[in-house]
Amino acid sequence: MLRYPALVAAALVATLPVLAQQDPAADYPNRPVKIIVSVPAGGGVDTVTRIFAARLQQRLGQPFVIENRGGGGGNIGAEAVYTAEPDGYTLLATQPAPITSNIALYKKLNFDPVALEPVAVMSKFPNVLLVRQDFSAKTVQEFIAYAKANPGKVTYASQGPGTTSHLTAELFAKATGTKMLHVPYRGTGPALNDLVAGHVDFIFMELASAHKLHDAGKSRILAVATEKRLDSLPDIPTLIEVGLPDFVSDTWNAISAPPKTPGSDHRQAQPGDQRYPQRAGHQGAVPRTQPHGRRRQPAGHGEAQEGGDRALDQGHPRCRHSGGVNGHRLALTQ
Repeated sequence: MLRYPALVAAALVATLPVLAQQDPAADYPNRPVKIIVSVPAGGGVDTVTRIFAARLQQRLGQPFVIENRGGGGGNIGAEAVYTAEPDGYTLLATQPAPITSNIALYKKLNFDPVALEPVAVMSKFPNVLLVRQDFSAKTVQEFIAYAKANPGKVTYASQGPGTTSHLTAELFAKATGTKMLHVPYRGTGPALNDLVAGHVDFIFMELASAHKLHDAGKSRILAVATEKRLDSLPDIPTLIEVGLPDFVSDTWNAISAPPKTPGSDHRQAQPGDQRYPQRAGHQGAVPRTQPHGRRRQPAGHGEAQEGGDRALDQGHPRCRHSGGVNGHRLALTQ
């Protein structure tokens, strides 16, 4: 199973130098810090943030209070932080969408994602194809054949428009020549609840959440969107293996601060500080998700890759979040 504490510990080490810079007298924080989570309670972003906050509270001696503001593909929470005082006492925990792809997917945003200050990457996981337990297809090949034979009848859940679960499923439909029905939700929890209840057929979900349901027999992982098979799921094929070249999708969750927050600018990072790194997150943070073979440097957090679809080829110019696609390579999220 995945070890969230190990992941969060790595993120904590990366974040502490940033927080210490908030106050020249080094007394930050001297009162509670609010972390606004851009999704409802119960999802991957929320879970990681709560562990992250508990470690920060233990280390820094002040409460880190979680406030969930889901909806709008993460835009509601992002807007709340964007307009907050830039004093380090209001932070944003989010999936990539509101700070990468939403700028291309929404006609108008009430905040400027470019202006949000990058602080730290909390987690990064590969995505998997997760189906309801009683779905008739037992393999991904059977799943694709069923979708082709029943155009518009297969339903897929997402955490909302513009999230990686949405965009990965659309990419999957295009790559397989299938037509499926999108059912958007306001976060991971509601989407997975309906998947387990059998109200929707499948979702592209990050491994941490999907693995628990798979192990519990509440849903099934048919394939992983990685270059190589995962050590934790050696019998589950990659989508590349079943005939979708370069189909790689992963997700990450990050902490941001309001514009002009002192000390949070990524250009001030010291050597070894991994605040919104240009290349993939915290190496070794989740060793059991490592695919067989060499470690892949994922597209997430790198420069936007050339030739991508405009709706995906959007990044945070200051911290160089990549929402780019190269072939079928996708790095956004949850």
